[in-house]
Amino acid sequence: MPELLPHPLTGQPFASPVPPGTGWPDDPAVAGTPVAHDADDVRRLAARATLDELDARVSVCSACPRLVAWREDVAHTKRASFADQPYWGRPIAGWGDPEAAILVVGLAPAANGGNRTGRIFTGDRSGDWLFAAMHRVGLAAQTTSEHAGDGQALIDARMVATVRCAPPDNRPTTEERNTCSPWIEREVTLLAPSVRVVLALGGYGWDATLRSFKAAGYDVPRPKPKFGHGAETTIADDVTLIGCFHPSQQNTFTGRLTEEMTDTVLRRAMVLAQSGA
Repeated sequence: MPELLPHPLTGQPFASPVPPGTGWPDDPAVAGTPVAHDADDVRRLAARATLDELDARVSVCSACPRLVAWREDVAHTKRASFADQPYWGRPIAGWGDPEAAILVVGLAPAANGGNRTGRIFTGDRSGDWLFAAMHRVGLAAQTTSEHAGDGQALIDARMVATVRCAPPDNRPTTEERNTCSPWIEREVTLLAPSVRVVLALGGYGWDATLRSFKAAGYDVPRPKPKFGHGAETTIADDVTLIGCFHPSQQNTFTGRLTEEMTDTVLRRAMVLAQSGA
């Protein structure tokens, strides 16, 4: 384990080389941003937060000790191919249009992707696949997203992770998922007036979307609809949930998810969003 220094906001041991408020591109936090130390804090700080406040509070959350230790250890030790780069090493806020019609829901940041770059789906193979597809259909300004501040922009779309910290083996525990859930629930509440389509990446994103809309007070179908690539269901009468296989290398390298399949669901999302779902 690296030698840990006091976190500039919490005073707790902190290993990331990029403390909050030190000039990282698009860092939403400042020295006065309140920090969640446990599940109760997350619920309290998420409630009634504006979107800007939510992004800032998410980005300094320290409520899950295992995830804090993992993300910061990765940020210190680094993958060899990124040894010369600083790592974000903090939770990842949602990103994109604050009045998006299309919301993309994933699982969690990658240890050497979003946990390194500070932006969801940025700097890893899954992101390469997803941004290329979104660019092809007109939802992203560039074909790639390599780092925060690289000029990439989402067009009428926003991305969020269900769990905001990179988890070991990409597997957050149920407790960690539940602790983190008020963040996405509040984000759904804030975005719901404009969102007409949710694209869920994998079964985890599918389930999280249904849970989050229900927690936010919206009607969701019962029994729970089954996830599948291209599967559709309606939430609250005017939001369509579409399933998409996660663009992981396991899916894209094996051909389980192809470019054509990805483009098809994205184009479907655009049609529904433009028609008001």
